[in-house]
Amino acid sequence: MADEKQKETDPEKLALLYERFKDVCLVEKEVWKEIYMPPSQMTQGAVMTNRQERYEVIIDDEDIEDTLEANIPLGSKSLAAAIQEYKSHISFAKK
Repeated sequence: MADEKQKETDPEKLALLYERFKDVCLVEKEVWKEIYMPPSQMTQGAVMTNRQERYEVIIDDEDIEDTLEANIPLGSKSLAAAIQEYKSHISFAKK
């Protein structure tokens, strides 16, 4: 029984996740399958600031993963353009 992962669909959160994915790939010099997001800013009460949300990065086509990997050494703008081009093949599932 395979459990269906809940993919992120909120446009604002997705924009942040794509940006975070790009940053992590540039720092690590490879396509990462898991990223962490800092907690959302909250305005009420005490907030635990050391909690992060974990997301699995799902790329549905190996050729696209290879293309993203090839764009990492070309820098931020190149990788951002590749992510933008193929974002329909990249999704994020909260862990």
